[in-house]
Amino acid sequence: MGLFDKIKQGLAKTRAAVGNQLASIVRSFSSDREEMLEELEETLIMADLGVSTAMKVTEALRESVKEKKLHEPDEILSELKSILLDILTANVKENAGAKQKAILIVGVNGVGKTTTIGKLASRYIAEGKRVVLAAGDTFRAAAGEQLDIWAKRSGADIIRHAEGADPAAVVFDAANAARARGADVLICDTAGRLHNNQNLMNELAKIRRVLERELPDADIESYLVLDATTGQNALIQAKKFNEVANLSGIILTKLDGTAKGGIVISIADEMSLPIKYIGVGEQIDDLTEFDAEGFVNALFEVV
Repeated sequence: MGLFDKIKQGLAKTRAAVGNQLASIVRSFSSDREEMLEELEETLIMADLGVSTAMKVTEALRESVKEKKLHEPDEILSELKSILLDILTANVKENAGAKQKAILIVGVNGVGKTTTIGKLASRYIAEGKRVVLAAGDTFRAAAGEQLDIWAKRSGADIIRHAEGADPAAVVFDAANAARARGADVLICDTAGRLHNNQNLMNELAKIRRVLERELPDADIESYLVLDATTGQNALIQAKKFNEVANLSGIILTKLDGTAKGGIVISIADEMSLPIKYIGVGEQIDDLTEFDAEGFVNALFEVV
C-alpha cells in the first residue's frame, strides 16, 4: 500500500464525518455565500479544528472568494484545500543537516511513546542509519523491557539502567555511547507524565539540558507524541509540554481511530509546530512521515 493510500485509509473516519460534509456544503452553494461559510465554520469546529482555527480558515476563505471572485463550487473547494495546506506547511523547516540527530520523545501515559520509538528506529535503520535508544522511562516496570524488544527487532543499540534510576543519567550514558559509537540517531524514551505535574516536567527540562551539553553539535529535537482521539485536550497538552521541552514537532498516533482528524490542523495552527509523523495503524510501517498535501487530498478524497 502506497503512502497516500495509507493516509487515505487512516483518515476514513474523519473523511466520512467531515471531509465529505465540507465538500457537500461547498458543492451545494448557490447564492447565499454567508450561509455556506457559517455551515463550513460549524463543520470545522465539529472536526476539532477548534473555534480559533475554524474562524481563521473561514475568514481566509471569505476573503479569497471575494477577492478572486470565485463562484464555482470546485473553485471554492480548491481554495479551501489551499488554505488548509498553507496552515499545515507554514512551520515546516528544512533538515538542519547535522551529522548526528538526538530526538527526545515526550508525552502523557498511554499515547504510544515506546511503540512510536520502535517504529522510528526501524525507519532510520531501514535508511541505513545507526541508532541508539535511551531507555529513559525508568518508572514504568515494563518500559525498559518493551524498548529492549523493539531494539532487538529493529537492530538498534539500547542503553538501559535499573528500574528507578535517574532518567537524566540514562540519557547522559546514551549520549556518550551514541558519540563513541558514531551513531547517526539517538532516540530517548521518557516516562509518561501529566502536563500539570511540575516536578516531572522539570525533569524533562533537565534531560534536554543533558542532551545539549553532551551532544553540542547534534541536531536536537523534542517530539511530543499525542493521541489524536483526545481531540482538543491534545492541544492543551502540547502547550504545556512546549513550555519545558522546547518542542520542535508533533507525532500524532491513532489518527485512524478518530473522526476528529481536524486536530492535526488545529495543532499546526495554534502551536506553530510542524506535524512530523502520523500513526495510521498498528503495523510497524504504519507510522508515516506527515505529508501535508497528501493529508488534505485524502481528507476530501471521494471513496
